[in-house]
Amino acid sequence: MPKKPTKALRDAETRGLKFEILADELRRGILAGTWTSGQKLPTEQQLAEETGLSLTTVRRAFDELVAQGIVMRRQGAGSFVVPARRKEERVRRRVGVLLPDTQLYYPRVLQGIDESLSAVGASLQLATYRYDSALEDESIDFLLDAGVEGLLLVPTLTGLDDPDGRAQRLMELPVPVVLLERSLFDSGAGDRTEHVCSDHQGGAYDAVRHLRSLGHERIALLTRDRTPTAPAVVLGYRRAISDFGLPAGLEFAQPKTDWELDSAESAYEMLRQFEATAALVFGDREATMLEGAIRRSGMTVPDDIALVSYDDETADLAEIPLTAVSPPKYRIGRMAADVLIRRLVEGNDCPLHQIRLRPRVVVRRSCGARKDA
Repeated sequence: MPKKPTKALRDAETRGLKFEILADELRRGILAGTWTSGQKLPTEQQLAEETGLSLTTVRRAFDELVAQGIVMRRQGAGSFVVPARRKEERVRRRVGVLLPDTQLYYPRVLQGIDESLSAVGASLQLATYRYDSALEDESIDFLLDAGVEGLLLVPTLTGLDDPDGRAQRLMELPVPVVLLERSLFDSGAGDRTEHVCSDHQGGAYDAVRHLRSLGHERIALLTRDRTPTAPAVVLGYRRAISDFGLPAGLEFAQPKTDWELDSAESAYEMLRQFEATAALVFGDREATMLEGAIRRSGMTVPDDIALVSYDDETADLAEIPLTAVSPPKYRIGRMAADVLIRRLVEGNDCPLHQIRLRPRVVVRRSCGARKDA
């Protein structure tokens, strides 16, 4: 609370509503998280001294919040924020969820969303667009027509002429929107989207750091073209190469179809040209095919070439289980749903959330390190 009466409190002196204004300011502080569920509030004496109001006025403000079920008094202990029994627990909200598909990466994300929504008595309406931009917009319209109160979206933001404009249009939809695993690339402070994402730059950086800690100097990056995650992985890789003083330029990318067409033979040949002893490979399927190409050449993983894959969807199923960068998929889904529910409850009083969770490196045999390292 401010040390001096706010303008609203001063203006209220002429209307005899000072306790209502104070109660409203306390309520806003609780909604904004200044005081959280179950937390003790300042004493009536403290508030009287800080605001310059009388004890009677402060007490009436507390009485108002107690009557509204926001604050409770405990004899001899003080006043506390009532433990959350939020509106969303009593009214069954419906949240729309748009995913590009429900395979591999997204089941754990969806599990996190569903568990978060179920915990507050909300339900989800799911739509997928199979990476089809036309179907993407139709699916959003379908969710809105279904009467959802908020949207968790995994939209297309790469490969567009105007990704900023696309993001702005999504933020202007008639219900609150939280982007999941998508944000504007390298927009900095200009990005006004609300999003919860994996820190793919950090994940790639940590993969290079791990391989460097094992003694590797020539670490390559092998990726698929035109994927939403690849640009951030490339940036994280380059930053790590620069920070650790390692040879640069050991990068190779080709479309997914080309990886499959030659079973990673082209990628293996590039590793030989690079004279690389280790590689970060995006993603698990490509790393698994590369293992086969390495084996067919008469070389071995990890003795000749150490591998780290990215995504950790099927990495443990490879012939030589793959050390992998593992985005926190379940936590991403759960946290995105939590942010949206908070936005629905608090409206504009809720601060804008822009959250990035750093993946971890799950160590398996393909990098040559001990599993418990």
